[in-house]
Amino acid sequence: MTNNKFRVGIGYDIHRLAEGRELIIGGVRITHEKGLLGHSDADVLVHAIIDALLGALALDDIGTLFPDTNPKYKDIDSTILLKNVYEIIKKEGYEIGNIDSNIIAQSPKMMPYIPKMKETLANVLQIIPSNISIKAKTKEELDAVGENKAIEANAIVMLVNIQ
Repeated sequence: MTNNKFRVGIGYDIHRLAEGRELIIGGVRITHEKGLLGHSDADVLVHAIIDALLGALALDDIGTLFPDTNPKYKDIDSTILLKNVYEIIKKEGYEIGNIDSNIIAQSPKMMPYIPKMKETLANVLQIIPSNISIKAKTKEELDAVGENKAIEANAIVMLVNIQ
């Protein structure tokens, strides 16, 4: 791996909403009648951040590193996967400079949960919450997200070489 001073990565994820699942976003349980469907807990924000971190180091994506064909990851808490990816980041000699992210959902409203999401993610990634931006957006009732059929998230991260 090169010793670039800074590396940037972008991540994206989307999951369908489904009955009988808990809604977990940013490592936080959110009160809602549906949850996200996926092999793990389907935390779209954490998955987008993981892909951004992996992308910054030009590594494989979340599905390659933690395949949905492996029963070990069935219903796993995505913050555990995030912690594993953070260990890779540290091993490569990088720290997280900052994270900028969006949660795109028609409902429920995300704003009340964002402070807890930032705190949870900061604890997992060993950074201060002010280095994490989480914004809540809607799709103005357009497409699957706007019709309350799915929730998506995207993230961009900057890594700083500490070696």
